[in-house]
Amino acid sequence: MTFEPGVIPHEEGLHDDPYLFFFRGDEILVIEDAEGPKVPKAGFLEERGIRVPRDTIFIGTLDSVPCYLAVSEGLDIKESGLQDTRILFSGLRSLLGFFDDELFRTAGIASQTAYWLRTHRYCGRCGRRTVLSENERALVCSRCGLASYPRISPAIIVAITRNRKILLARSRRFRTGLYSVLAGFVEPGENLEGCLQREVLEEVGITVTDIRYFASQPWPFPHSLMIAFTARYSDGEIVPDPSEIVDAGWFDKDMLPEIPPHGTIARRLIDWFVDTKR
Repeated sequence: MTFEPGVIPHEEGLHDDPYLFFFRGDEILVIEDAEGPKVPKAGFLEERGIRVPRDTIFIGTLDSVPCYLAVSEGLDIKESGLQDTRILFSGLRSLLGFFDDELFRTAGIASQTAYWLRTHRYCGRCGRRTVLSENERALVCSRCGLASYPRISPAIIVAITRNRKILLARSRRFRTGLYSVLAGFVEPGENLEGCLQREVLEEVGITVTDIRYFASQPWPFPHSLMIAFTARYSDGEIVPDPSEIVDAGWFDKDMLPEIPPHGTIARRLIDWFVDTKR
């Protein structure tokens, strides 16, 4: 699948049956069948009595099929008479690994856009209601003209190696037993390398060297851009920051704890470590 972002629908696709990324809060409406969860098309929902809101927003095309975002805080599938069908709202994170990578990215774009619409209904400068721009992805104040764009929060994530071991930590936010590589948000005035060094020192008390760019991944929970690096241990002893890290340590590739699922940049970093340390 290939997603092409856009703001204005293509004329040739106006009459196609579009994909509908339908959000209720942070949950997305999906169809489940023997092949797994799918994003429904608008016609499928209308045939089953689910009213599609008129104020849908075009976000692009997926394999040339138009994609629209719809937001409804009140839709309840149980009240629609479809409680016995496999149509349900699901947290987007739970669909990681079930959706094709490009479909998950498209759903992530829709999710970030929905979050932006919910949190920028009013101008941050004068308080007047905002309206969607017709030619760019922006919300514009109806009084003072201030434009607000979808928020993107850059964050570093890093695989730190020491000889044939990798540093993994368990955040207070993780479920019991799950470990991952270190990550943190970039602060105003920081470059990415400086953020990486600061986060590592603050969270586990060590310094690193040989910082190298690895890859990046948009992460729609709710609006991050993960920029991944590799680095080598330089100095210090692991001392976890108790406010953020429950446990941290050096792990051999054959003795890894539970780690993040496939489809995450964290898992790609750990898989890189396993593959290069054979």
